[in-house]
Amino acid sequence: MLIIHPPLTKPCEPPAALACLFSTLKAHNHPCVIIDMNIEGLHFLFETTEPQDDTWSRRAFKGREKNLSALGSTGLYSNIDRYKRAVSDLNRLLENEGHRFDLQLSFGNYVHKRRSPLKSCDLRQAAEQYQDNIFSSWFEKRIAELIALHNPAHIGFSLSYLSQALCTFAMIGFIRARYPEIKIILGGGLVTTWLSNVDWRDPFPDLVDHYVSGQGEGPLLKILGKQREKEYIRPCYKELRRNRYLSPGFILPYASSSGCFWKKCNFCPEKTENSPYSHIPPETTVSDLKTLISKTSPALIHFLDNAISPDTMRALTIDPPGVPWYGFARIDPLLSNRQFCISLKKSGCAMLKLGLESGNQNVLDGMEKGIDLQLASTVLENLHAAGIATYVYLLFGTPAESLTEAEQTLSFVKKHHRFITFLNLAIFNLPRCSMETSHLMVSNFYDGDLSIYRNFIHPKGWNRREVRHFLDTRFKRDKDIAAILRHDPPFFTSNHAPFFS
Repeated sequence: MLIIHPPLTKPCEPPAALACLFSTLKAHNHPCVIIDMNIEGLHFLFETTEPQDDTWSRRAFKGREKNLSALGSTGLYSNIDRYKRAVSDLNRLLENEGHRFDLQLSFGNYVHKRRSPLKSCDLRQAAEQYQDNIFSSWFEKRIAELIALHNPAHIGFSLSYLSQALCTFAMIGFIRARYPEIKIILGGGLVTTWLSNVDWRDPFPDLVDHYVSGQGEGPLLKILGKQREKEYIRPCYKELRRNRYLSPGFILPYASSSGCFWKKCNFCPEKTENSPYSHIPPETTVSDLKTLISKTSPALIHFLDNAISPDTMRALTIDPPGVPWYGFARIDPLLSNRQFCISLKKSGCAMLKLGLESGNQNVLDGMEKGIDLQLASTVLENLHAAGIATYVYLLFGTPAESLTEAEQTLSFVKKHHRFITFLNLAIFNLPRCSMETSHLMVSNFYDGDLSIYRNFIHPKGWNRREVRHFLDTRFKRDKDIAAILRHDPPFFTSNHAPFFS
Protein backbone atom coordinates (compact mmCIF):
# COMPACT_ATOMS: atom_id res chain seq x y z
CA MET A 1 0.00 0.00 0.00
CA LEU A 2 1.08 3.57 -0.74
CA ILE A 3 0.06 6.36 1.66
CA ILE A 4 0.50 10.01 0.64
CA HIS A 5 0.54 13.25 2.61
CA PRO A 6 -0.47 15.78 -0.10
CA PRO A 7 0.30 19.50 -0.40
CA LEU A 8 -0.18 22.02 1.10
CA THR A 9 0.69 22.20 4.80
CA LYS A 10 3.48 23.82 6.80
CA PRO A 11 6.69 22.02 5.76
CA CYS A 12 8.47 22.03 9.11
CA GLU A 13 7.97 18.49 10.42
CA PRO A 14 6.88 15.05 9.20
CA PRO A 15 3.19 14.07 9.25
CA ALA A 16 2.65 11.96 12.35
CA ALA A 17 -0.35 10.14 10.87
CA LEU A 18 1.83 8.52 8.21
CA ALA A 19 4.37 7.37 10.79
CA CYS A 20 1.60 5.74 12.86
CA LEU A 21 -0.02 4.04 9.88
CA PHE A 22 3.32 2.80 8.59
CA SER A 23 4.28 1.18 11.91
CA THR A 24 0.85 -0.43 12.31
CA LEU A 25 0.78 -1.94 8.81
CA LYS A 26 4.36 -3.10 9.16
CA ALA A 27 3.57 -4.81 12.49
CA HIS A 28 0.67 -6.61 10.79
CA ASN A 29 2.90 -7.78 7.92
CA HIS A 30 1.32 -5.59 5.27
CA PRO A 31 3.77 -3.85 2.91
CA CYS A 32 3.49 -0.07 3.10
CA VAL A 33 5.25 2.94 1.58
CA ILE A 34 4.69 6.44 3.00
CA ILE A 35 5.49 9.60 1.07
CA ASP A 36 5.34 13.20 2.25
CA MET A 37 4.50 14.83 -1.06
CA ASN A 38 3.98 18.15 0.66
CA ILE A 39 7.65 18.74 1.46
CA GLU A 40 8.72 17.12 -1.82
CA GLY A 41 6.32 19.29 -3.82
CA LEU A 42 7.43 22.51 -2.17
CA HIS A 43 11.08 21.74 -2.89
CA PHE A 44 10.02 21.07 -6.50
CA LEU A 45 8.52 24.57 -6.69
CA PHE A 46 11.63 26.19 -5.23
CA GLU A 47 13.85 24.28 -7.65
CA THR A 48 11.81 25.12 -10.76
CA THR A 49 10.65 28.67 -10.03
CA GLU A 50 11.63 31.35 -12.52
CA PRO A 51 12.96 34.83 -11.71
CA GLN A 52 10.58 37.80 -11.84
CA ASP A 53 11.31 41.41 -12.75
CA ASP A 54 10.68 43.26 -9.49
CA THR A 55 13.49 43.93 -6.99
CA TRP A 56 12.06 41.81 -4.17
CA SER A 57 11.49 38.78 -6.42
CA ARG A 58 14.97 39.03 -7.91
CA ARG A 59 16.50 39.13 -4.45
CA ALA A 60 14.33 36.21 -3.31
CA PHE A 61 15.27 34.14 -6.35
CA LYS A 62 18.98 34.83 -5.96
CA GLY A 63 18.95 33.90 -2.26
CA ARG A 64 16.59 30.91 -2.34
CA GLU A 65 19.21 28.20 -1.76
CA LYS A 66 20.89 30.22 0.97
CA ASN A 67 17.56 30.86 2.71
CA LEU A 68 16.45 27.23 2.49
CA SER A 69 19.76 26.18 4.00
CA ALA A 70 19.47 28.82 6.73
CA LEU A 71 16.01 27.62 7.75
CA GLY A 72 17.55 24.21 8.34
CA SER A 73 20.30 25.53 10.64
CA THR A 74 20.20 27.00 14.13
CA GLY A 75 21.98 30.29 13.40
CA LEU A 76 19.03 31.96 11.68
CA TYR A 77 16.80 31.49 14.73
CA SER A 78 18.98 33.71 16.91
CA ASN A 79 17.74 36.79 15.03
CA ILE A 80 14.01 37.20 14.41
CA ASP A 81 14.52 39.96 11.82
CA ARG A 82 16.87 37.84 9.69
CA TYR A 83 14.47 34.93 10.07
CA LYS A 84 11.51 37.04 8.93
CA ARG A 85 13.40 38.21 5.87
CA ALA A 86 14.44 34.68 4.86
CA VAL A 87 10.92 33.29 5.30
CA SER A 88 9.32 36.26 3.53
CA ASP A 89 11.71 35.94 0.57
CA LEU A 90 10.97 32.24 0.17
CA ASN A 91 7.27 32.88 0.51
CA ARG A 92 7.56 35.54 -2.22
CA LEU A 93 8.68 32.82 -4.61
CA LEU A 94 5.63 30.72 -3.70
CA GLU A 95 3.34 33.70 -4.23
CA ASN A 96 4.84 34.32 -7.68
CA GLU A 97 4.43 30.69 -8.69
CA GLY A 98 0.87 30.71 -7.39
CA HIS A 99 -0.12 33.69 -9.53
CA ARG A 100 0.64 31.69 -12.66
CA PHE A 101 -2.01 29.14 -11.59
CA ASP A 102 -4.67 31.50 -10.21
CA LEU A 103 -3.59 30.67 -6.67
CA GLN A 104 -2.98 32.56 -3.47
CA LEU A 105 -0.07 30.38 -2.42
CA SER A 106 2.02 30.62 0.72
CA PHE A 107 3.62 28.38 3.33
CA GLY A 108 0.71 26.24 4.51
CA ASN A 109 -1.99 27.97 2.45
CA TYR A 110 -3.45 27.06 -0.94
CA VAL A 111 -6.40 29.16 -2.15
CA HIS A 112 -7.64 28.84 -5.70
CA LYS A 113 -9.35 31.92 -7.12
CA ARG A 114 -11.98 29.90 -8.99
CA ARG A 115 -12.23 26.56 -7.16
CA SER A 116 -13.28 26.02 -3.57
CA PRO A 117 -12.43 23.02 -1.36
CA LEU A 118 -15.89 23.49 0.16
CA LYS A 119 -17.65 22.54 -3.08
CA SER A 120 -17.70 18.92 -4.19
CA CYS A 121 -18.21 20.03 -7.81
CA ASP A 122 -14.96 22.01 -7.63
CA LEU A 123 -13.10 19.08 -6.12
CA ARG A 124 -14.43 16.88 -8.91
CA GLN A 125 -13.26 19.46 -11.42
CA ALA A 126 -9.81 19.45 -9.79
CA ALA A 127 -9.74 15.69 -10.34
CA GLU A 128 -10.97 15.85 -13.93
CA GLN A 129 -8.53 18.63 -14.86
CA TYR A 130 -5.59 17.43 -12.78
CA GLN A 131 -3.13 18.74 -15.39
CA ASP A 132 -4.05 22.28 -14.27
CA ASN A 133 -2.66 21.73 -10.78
CA ILE A 134 0.53 23.62 -9.92
CA PHE A 135 2.23 20.37 -8.88
CA SER A 136 0.95 18.26 -11.80
CA SER A 137 4.13 18.10 -13.89
CA TRP A 138 5.92 16.78 -10.83
CA PHE A 139 3.36 14.53 -9.12
CA GLU A 140 2.42 12.70 -12.34
CA LYS A 141 6.02 11.50 -12.71
CA ARG A 142 6.48 10.89 -8.98
CA ILE A 143 3.32 8.83 -8.54
CA ALA A 144 4.02 6.88 -11.73
CA GLU A 145 7.51 6.02 -10.43
CA LEU A 146 6.12 4.89 -7.07
CA ILE A 147 3.45 2.72 -8.70
CA ALA A 148 5.97 1.14 -11.06
CA LEU A 149 8.32 0.42 -8.16
CA HIS A 150 5.83 -0.85 -5.56
CA ASN A 151 2.75 -1.93 -7.56
CA PRO A 152 0.28 -0.97 -4.80
CA ALA A 153 -3.27 -2.30 -4.82
CA HIS A 154 -4.36 0.62 -2.63
CA ILE A 155 -3.31 4.26 -2.39
CA GLY A 156 -4.35 6.26 0.66
CA PHE A 157 -4.42 10.04 1.11
CA SER A 158 -4.21 11.78 4.46
CA LEU A 159 -6.47 14.82 4.01
CA SER A 160 -6.54 16.88 7.20
CA TYR A 161 -6.74 20.50 6.04
CA LEU A 162 -8.73 22.49 3.50
CA SER A 163 -5.41 23.66 2.03
CA GLN A 164 -4.76 20.05 0.92
CA ALA A 165 -8.12 19.28 -0.66
CA LEU A 166 -7.68 20.55 -4.24
CA CYS A 167 -4.22 18.96 -4.59
CA THR A 168 -5.50 15.70 -3.10
CA PHE A 169 -8.28 15.43 -5.65
CA ALA A 170 -5.96 16.39 -8.50
CA MET A 171 -3.74 13.45 -7.54
CA ILE A 172 -6.78 11.18 -7.21
CA GLY A 173 -7.91 12.29 -10.66
CA PHE A 174 -4.54 11.38 -12.16
CA ILE A 175 -4.58 7.93 -10.54
CA ARG A 176 -8.15 7.28 -11.66
CA ALA A 177 -7.28 8.26 -15.24
CA ARG A 178 -4.06 6.26 -15.50
CA TYR A 179 -4.49 3.44 -12.97
CA PRO A 180 -8.24 2.75 -12.60
CA GLU A 181 -7.59 -0.65 -11.00
CA ILE A 182 -5.98 0.90 -7.90
CA LYS A 183 -8.32 1.43 -4.94
CA ILE A 184 -8.37 4.91 -3.37
CA ILE A 185 -8.70 5.34 0.41
CA LEU A 186 -9.32 8.79 1.88
CA GLY A 187 -8.83 9.67 5.55
CA GLY A 188 -7.62 12.47 7.81
CA GLY A 189 -9.06 15.26 9.92
CA LEU A 190 -11.04 17.01 7.18
CA VAL A 191 -12.54 13.70 6.04
CA THR A 192 -13.53 12.95 9.64
CA THR A 193 -15.34 16.29 9.77
CA TRP A 194 -17.15 15.52 6.50
CA LEU A 195 -18.28 12.12 7.71
CA SER A 196 -19.50 13.46 11.07
CA ASN A 197 -22.02 15.70 9.29
CA VAL A 198 -25.48 14.12 9.53
CA ASP A 199 -26.21 15.48 6.04
CA TRP A 200 -23.19 13.76 4.47
CA ARG A 201 -23.94 12.12 1.14
CA ASP A 202 -20.91 10.78 -0.70
CA PRO A 203 -20.32 13.04 -3.72
CA PHE A 204 -17.26 11.09 -4.90
CA PRO A 205 -18.35 7.45 -5.35
CA ASP A 206 -16.42 7.14 -8.62
CA LEU A 207 -13.26 8.72 -7.19
CA VAL A 208 -12.97 7.31 -3.66
CA ASP A 209 -13.42 3.64 -2.80
CA HIS A 210 -13.16 3.87 1.00
CA TYR A 211 -13.34 6.61 3.64
CA VAL A 212 -11.68 6.43 7.04
CA SER A 213 -12.93 8.47 9.99
CA GLY A 214 -10.89 9.28 13.09
CA GLN A 215 -7.78 7.31 13.91
CA GLY A 216 -7.06 5.31 10.81
CA GLU A 217 -5.11 2.29 11.99
CA GLY A 218 -8.05 0.00 12.82
CA PRO A 219 -10.33 0.93 9.89
CA LEU A 220 -7.42 0.71 7.45
CA LEU A 221 -6.48 -2.78 8.59
CA LYS A 222 -10.12 -3.82 8.16
CA ILE A 223 -10.23 -2.45 4.61
CA LEU A 224 -7.04 -4.37 3.81
CA GLY A 225 -8.54 -7.58 5.22
CA LYS A 226 -6.30 -7.70 8.28
CA GLN A 227 -7.31 -8.52 11.84
CA ARG A 228 -5.99 -5.96 14.31
CA GLU A 229 -3.77 -7.85 16.76
CA LYS A 230 -2.12 -4.96 18.61
CA GLU A 231 -4.04 -1.96 19.91
CA TYR A 232 -1.06 0.39 20.10
CA ILE A 233 2.19 0.43 18.16
CA ARG A 234 4.89 3.07 18.46
CA PRO A 235 5.14 5.33 15.36
CA CYS A 236 8.10 4.92 13.03
CA TYR A 237 9.73 7.90 11.30
CA LYS A 238 12.45 5.98 9.47
CA GLU A 239 10.95 6.62 6.03
CA LEU A 240 10.34 10.32 6.72
CA ARG A 241 13.57 11.18 8.51
CA ARG A 242 15.50 11.96 5.32
CA ASN A 243 13.10 14.66 4.07
CA ARG A 244 14.44 18.21 4.01
CA TYR A 245 12.00 19.85 6.39
CA LEU A 246 12.32 23.58 6.97
CA SER A 247 13.38 23.57 10.61
CA PRO A 248 16.72 23.72 12.46
CA GLY A 249 16.89 20.00 13.05
CA PHE A 250 14.38 17.17 13.02
CA ILE A 251 11.11 17.91 14.85
CA LEU A 252 9.62 14.74 16.33
CA PRO A 253 5.80 14.79 16.40
CA TYR A 254 4.28 12.56 19.07
CA ALA A 255 0.74 12.12 20.38
CA SER A 256 0.38 10.74 23.90
CA SER A 257 -3.40 10.83 23.50
CA SER A 258 -6.19 11.26 20.98
CA GLY A 259 -9.38 13.19 21.53
CA CYS A 260 -9.73 15.51 24.52
CA PHE A 261 -9.96 14.57 28.20
CA TRP A 262 -12.02 17.71 28.95
CA LYS A 263 -14.40 17.53 25.96
CA LYS A 264 -16.92 19.99 27.35
CA CYS A 265 -16.13 23.21 25.47
CA ASN A 266 -19.02 24.46 23.38
CA PHE A 267 -18.27 24.64 19.66
CA CYS A 268 -15.19 22.39 19.91
CA PRO A 269 -14.88 19.82 17.08
CA GLU A 270 -13.93 17.13 19.60
CA LYS A 271 -17.37 17.58 21.15
CA THR A 272 -19.43 18.07 18.01
CA GLU A 273 -17.74 15.15 16.24
CA ASN A 274 -17.95 13.02 19.41
CA SER A 275 -14.34 11.95 19.13
CA PRO A 276 -13.42 9.35 21.79
CA TYR A 277 -10.55 10.04 24.17
CA SER A 278 -7.73 7.53 24.55
CA HIS A 279 -4.55 8.00 26.55
CA ILE A 280 -1.24 6.19 26.22
CA PRO A 281 0.06 5.26 29.69
CA PRO A 282 2.67 7.85 30.75
CA GLU A 283 5.32 5.19 31.25
CA THR A 284 4.78 4.06 27.64
CA THR A 285 5.11 7.64 26.44
CA VAL A 286 8.42 8.02 28.28
CA SER A 287 9.67 4.73 26.83
CA ASP A 288 8.47 5.63 23.32
CA LEU A 289 10.24 8.96 23.40
CA LYS A 290 13.54 7.44 24.46
CA THR A 291 13.37 4.95 21.59
CA LEU A 292 12.30 7.54 19.02
CA ILE A 293 14.97 10.00 20.19
CA SER A 294 17.66 7.37 19.78
CA LYS A 295 16.48 6.72 16.22
CA THR A 296 15.82 10.29 15.03
CA SER A 297 18.08 12.60 17.13
CA PRO A 298 15.45 15.36 17.17
CA ALA A 299 16.07 19.02 17.95
CA LEU A 300 12.55 19.34 19.36
CA ILE A 301 9.59 17.16 20.38
CA HIS A 302 6.14 18.37 19.36
CA PHE A 303 3.32 16.88 21.45
CA LEU A 304 0.25 16.73 19.23
CA ASP A 305 -2.28 16.18 22.02
CA ASN A 306 -5.30 18.46 22.26
CA ALA A 307 -3.96 18.87 25.80
CA ILE A 308 -1.08 16.99 27.39
CA SER A 309 -2.52 15.21 30.42
CA PRO A 310 -1.30 16.14 33.93
CA ASP A 311 -0.16 12.53 34.43
CA THR A 312 2.02 12.70 31.33
CA MET A 313 3.53 16.01 32.43
CA ARG A 314 4.34 14.53 35.82
CA ALA A 315 5.98 11.54 34.15
CA LEU A 316 8.13 13.84 32.01
CA THR A 317 9.39 15.69 35.08
CA ILE A 318 10.35 12.39 36.72
CA ASP A 319 12.03 10.92 33.64
CA PRO A 320 12.84 13.76 31.21
CA PRO A 321 13.28 12.94 27.51
CA GLY A 322 16.53 14.91 27.29
CA VAL A 323 15.25 16.97 24.33
CA PRO A 324 13.29 20.26 24.35
CA TRP A 325 9.56 19.79 23.91
CA TYR A 326 6.32 21.74 23.57
CA GLY A 327 2.59 21.24 23.09
CA PHE A 328 -0.91 22.24 24.18
CA ALA A 329 -1.84 22.11 27.86
CA ARG A 330 -4.98 23.02 29.76
CA ILE A 331 -4.77 25.81 32.29
CA ASP A 332 -4.72 23.26 35.09
CA PRO A 333 -4.29 23.62 38.88
CA LEU A 334 -1.13 21.53 38.51
CA LEU A 335 0.50 24.54 36.85
CA SER A 336 -0.41 26.77 39.79
CA ASN A 337 2.46 25.06 41.62
CA ARG A 338 5.52 27.11 40.73
CA GLN A 339 7.91 24.39 41.79
CA PHE A 340 6.22 21.98 39.41
CA CYS A 341 6.59 24.52 36.59
CA ILE A 342 10.29 24.74 37.38
CA SER A 343 10.50 20.93 37.23
CA LEU A 344 8.64 21.07 33.91
CA LYS A 345 11.25 23.47 32.56
CA LYS A 346 14.04 21.14 33.73
CA SER A 347 12.32 18.29 31.87
CA GLY A 348 12.86 20.20 28.63
CA CYS A 349 9.55 22.07 28.30
CA ALA A 350 10.35 25.02 26.03
CA MET A 351 6.82 26.28 25.46
CA LEU A 352 3.20 25.52 26.32
CA LYS A 353 0.27 26.46 24.10
CA LEU A 354 -2.69 27.59 26.21
CA GLY A 355 -6.27 27.97 24.97
CA LEU A 356 -7.33 30.87 27.19
CA GLU A 357 -9.90 32.15 24.62
CA SER A 358 -11.18 35.09 26.70
CA GLY A 359 -10.30 37.44 29.53
CA ASN A 360 -13.89 37.54 30.78
CA GLN A 361 -15.10 34.90 33.24
CA ASN A 362 -18.72 34.93 32.05
CA VAL A 363 -17.61 34.24 28.48
CA LEU A 364 -15.43 31.36 29.64
CA ASP A 365 -18.29 29.94 31.70
CA GLY A 366 -20.63 30.29 28.73
CA MET A 367 -18.20 28.28 26.63
CA GLU A 368 -17.84 25.68 29.41
CA LYS A 369 -14.06 26.06 29.23
CA GLY A 370 -13.59 25.09 32.87
CA ILE A 371 -11.02 27.87 33.26
CA ASP A 372 -10.80 30.28 36.17
CA LEU A 373 -9.19 33.61 35.30
CA GLN A 374 -7.42 33.86 38.64
CA LEU A 375 -5.92 30.44 38.01
CA ALA A 376 -4.95 31.53 34.49
CA SER A 377 -3.18 34.57 35.93
CA THR A 378 -1.21 32.40 38.35
CA VAL A 379 -0.31 29.85 35.67
CA LEU A 380 0.98 32.52 33.27
CA GLU A 381 3.12 34.07 36.01
CA ASN A 382 4.48 30.69 37.13
CA LEU A 383 5.40 29.56 33.61
CA HIS A 384 7.15 32.87 32.99
CA ALA A 385 9.07 32.58 36.27
CA ALA A 386 10.13 29.04 35.32
CA GLY A 387 11.38 30.19 31.90
CA ILE A 388 8.69 28.41 29.87
CA ALA A 389 7.35 30.37 26.90
CA THR A 390 3.59 30.66 26.45
CA TYR A 391 1.63 30.72 23.20
CA VAL A 392 -1.78 32.03 24.23
CA TYR A 393 -4.84 31.47 22.02
CA LEU A 394 -7.70 33.97 22.11
CA LEU A 395 -11.09 33.59 20.43
CA PHE A 396 -13.25 36.63 19.69
CA GLY A 397 -16.90 36.80 18.61
CA THR A 398 -18.37 33.86 20.52
CA PRO A 399 -22.12 34.15 21.27
CA ALA A 400 -21.48 35.06 24.93
CA GLU A 401 -19.11 37.91 24.05
CA SER A 402 -19.77 41.55 23.22
CA LEU A 403 -17.52 44.59 22.84
CA THR A 404 -17.52 44.98 26.63
CA GLU A 405 -16.15 41.48 27.20
CA ALA A 406 -13.64 41.86 24.36
CA GLU A 407 -12.33 45.02 26.03
CA GLN A 408 -11.89 42.99 29.21
CA THR A 409 -9.85 40.45 27.25
CA LEU A 410 -7.68 43.30 26.04
CA SER A 411 -7.24 44.48 29.64
CA PHE A 412 -6.34 40.96 30.83
CA VAL A 413 -3.72 40.51 28.12
CA LYS A 414 -2.27 43.96 28.72
CA LYS A 415 -2.05 43.29 32.46
CA HIS A 416 -0.24 40.00 31.82
CA HIS A 417 1.78 40.99 28.76
CA ARG A 418 5.11 40.31 30.49
CA PHE A 419 4.06 36.68 30.98
CA ILE A 420 2.78 36.06 27.43
CA THR A 421 5.41 35.22 24.82
CA PHE A 422 3.20 34.71 21.74
CA LEU A 423 -0.42 35.36 20.83
CA ASN A 424 -2.85 33.73 18.40
CA LEU A 425 -5.95 35.78 17.62
CA ALA A 426 -8.92 34.07 15.99
CA ILE A 427 -12.48 35.05 15.12
CA PHE A 428 -15.09 32.49 16.11
CA ASN A 429 -16.51 30.12 13.50
CA LEU A 430 -19.67 28.19 14.31
CA PRO A 431 -19.22 24.47 13.48
CA ARG A 432 -21.92 23.26 11.13
CA CYS A 433 -22.89 20.37 13.42
CA SER A 434 -22.75 22.30 16.69
CA MET A 435 -25.74 21.80 18.98
CA GLU A 436 -25.71 25.58 19.53
CA THR A 437 -27.04 26.17 16.00
CA SER A 438 -30.54 25.49 17.35
CA HIS A 439 -30.27 28.58 19.59
CA LEU A 440 -28.98 30.97 16.93
CA MET A 441 -30.17 32.49 13.67
CA VAL A 442 -27.89 30.74 11.20
CA SER A 443 -27.14 30.84 7.49
CA ASN A 444 -24.50 29.42 5.18
CA PHE A 445 -21.03 30.65 6.07
CA TYR A 446 -19.61 29.74 2.67
CA ASP A 447 -21.41 28.66 -0.47
CA GLY A 448 -20.59 24.97 -0.68
CA ASP A 449 -22.06 21.56 0.11
CA LEU A 450 -18.90 20.65 2.05
CA SER A 451 -18.85 23.78 4.20
CA ILE A 452 -17.88 22.95 7.79
CA TYR A 453 -19.09 26.19 9.41
CA ARG A 454 -22.35 28.16 9.62
CA ASN A 455 -22.80 31.90 9.75
CA PHE A 456 -24.98 33.31 12.52
CA ILE A 457 -26.54 36.56 13.66
CA HIS A 458 -24.76 37.42 16.87
CA PRO A 459 -27.29 37.80 19.72
CA LYS A 460 -25.42 40.88 20.97
CA GLY A 461 -24.72 42.43 17.58
CA TRP A 462 -21.04 41.51 17.91
CA ASN A 463 -20.67 40.22 14.36
CA ARG A 464 -17.51 39.46 12.41
CA ARG A 465 -17.18 42.93 10.90
CA GLU A 466 -17.34 44.56 14.33
CA VAL A 467 -14.89 42.02 15.76
CA ARG A 468 -12.38 42.66 12.97
CA HIS A 469 -12.68 46.41 13.49
CA PHE A 470 -12.00 46.01 17.21
CA LEU A 471 -8.97 43.80 16.62
CA ASP A 472 -7.49 46.08 13.97
CA THR A 473 -8.14 49.44 15.63
CA ARG A 474 -7.96 48.62 19.34
CA PHE A 475 -6.46 45.28 20.26
CA LYS A 476 -3.51 45.09 17.86
CA ARG A 477 -2.65 48.75 18.32
CA ASP A 478 -1.98 48.50 22.02
CA LYS A 479 1.80 48.91 22.28
CA ASP A 480 2.32 46.02 24.72
CA ILE A 481 0.18 43.64 22.68
CA ALA A 482 1.72 44.81 19.40
CA ALA A 483 5.16 43.93 20.77
CA ILE A 484 3.99 40.36 21.45
CA LEU A 485 2.47 40.01 17.98
CA ARG A 486 5.67 41.24 16.30
CA HIS A 487 7.56 38.40 17.99
CA ASP A 488 5.48 35.72 16.25
CA PRO A 489 7.33 33.80 13.49
CA PRO A 490 5.50 34.58 10.21
CA PHE A 491 3.77 31.68 8.41
CA PHE A 492 5.23 28.97 10.69
CA THR A 493 3.88 30.59 13.91
CA SER A 494 3.73 28.09 16.81
CA ASN A 495 5.68 25.41 14.90
CA HIS A 496 8.82 27.55 14.96
CA ALA A 497 8.03 29.63 18.05
CA PRO A 498 9.86 27.29 20.49
CA PHE A 499 13.11 28.11 18.71
CA PHE A 500 12.61 31.78 19.64
CA SER A 501 11.46 31.25 23.24
